[in-house]
Amino acid sequence: MEKIDGRTKLLEVGTRLFAERGLNGVSIRELAQEAQTSISMISYYFGSKEGLYAEVLRQQFASFKEIHQIREQVEDPVAMIEEYLRWTFRRHRNNPHLLRFYTSELTNPTPFFEPIVMPVIDEVIVAMAEVIEEGKKRKQFREDIQPTNAALALAGMVNYFFLSLLATENLINHSPEQDDQLVHQYLSIFTKGVAA
Repeated sequence: MEKIDGRTKLLEVGTRLFAERGLNGVSIRELAQEAQTSISMISYYFGSKEGLYAEVLRQQFASFKEIHQIREQVEDPVAMIEEYLRWTFRRHRNNPHLLRFYTSELTNPTPFFEPIVMPVIDEVIVAMAEVIEEGKKRKQFREDIQPTNAALALAGMVNYFFLSLLATENLINHSPEQDDQLVHQYLSIFTKGVAA
């Protein structure tokens, strides 16, 4: 069995504990005990508990940078919205703690919200607003749509699916095998609405 280095172990433990209880709900002693290391190793690798939290946030939100690669590969605005939906589903499925950090930082921001979280969320919203603006120019979307508001509505729709998993487990199937069907359903709702 491969031994996990102390830095990696602290990041794993920090990710889990901070996701469960937030920055202020976890003590430096608890982090060290769970990681089976000394408190001084937290200082050595990260400078402080806050430094560890900041690195956990950087890792959790690093996946948001992928929006630029996706944008370079997909030109058609409708296809880009579909790819954004797929990417968001993958992002949440592959990063089970991400939504907790996302909602925690949005509703109870730490000092790390502005330098780490806000810029990556802004990048995604700006990128998708540009996609919607391009769709308006191509006459694929209505002229009266405000692109940033539409991008926020799109993000809210797909992120809420994951936020409400526990509350809606008796209402819909949350299995990853349903993701493709959900992507098509959300794409249809977003691009065509629900009116008959």
